[in-house]
Amino acid sequence: MNVELGGQPQRVNTVFCIGRNYAAHAAELGNAVEPEPLVFLKPNAALLPVGEPIRLPSYSSDVHYECELVVLIGEGGDDIAEADALRHVAGYGIGLDLTARDVQGEAKRRGLPWTKAKGFRGAACISSFVPATALDPAAANFTLHVNGELRQQGDSRLMLYPVATIISYLSRTYGLQAGDLIYTGTPEGVGPLQPGDQLQLALQHGPQAHWQVLA
Repeated sequence: MNVELGGQPQRVNTVFCIGRNYAAHAAELGNAVEPEPLVFLKPNAALLPVGEPIRLPSYSSDVHYECELVVLIGEGGDDIAEADALRHVAGYGIGLDLTARDVQGEAKRRGLPWTKAKGFRGAACISSFVPATALDPAAANFTLHVNGELRQQGDSRLMLYPVATIISYLSRTYGLQAGDLIYTGTPEGVGPLQPGDQLQLALQHGPQAHWQVLA
């Protein structure tokens, strides 16, 4: 799977996702705030580019949208210092971390992994990317409208773990490679998708993206 940066294809490697990175979102789901970044992965097959329809998995009746700032790593590394972290970014985009909330809830209750809830085909909607110089990730704003109604409004200044902190943590714990994507967490306002829903995402000074849920 490739993503587009400045009109050029970029091959994707690992898809990292950060959970509970906005206090208000953790609160709305009744989750505790973690003492370090909460990391999970999505398979590359979960990536869904702009223009492709969202197909809800047959095994869930409660798939939620989660709009997020997404980071594209341009230069990998291990043990990256926070002060140097943003130099490793190639670009920024916007995406959706789709979650089968009923499946996730059952997995959490039983102490099982979340992969079935987070990694189904199309569960990682992704826009194109703008170069890293186009915006400040420490003051990035983004929105999600569903059927023309504002549902989520994100401000990266409210992140519990800023982008530089996340990059440093991932590099120390897992190592980073060029082409890695990082979904940086969602603000409050998540909710269920319905067949036929129209979703419009916008990143200030960045890309816009649109998806439709298959009716």
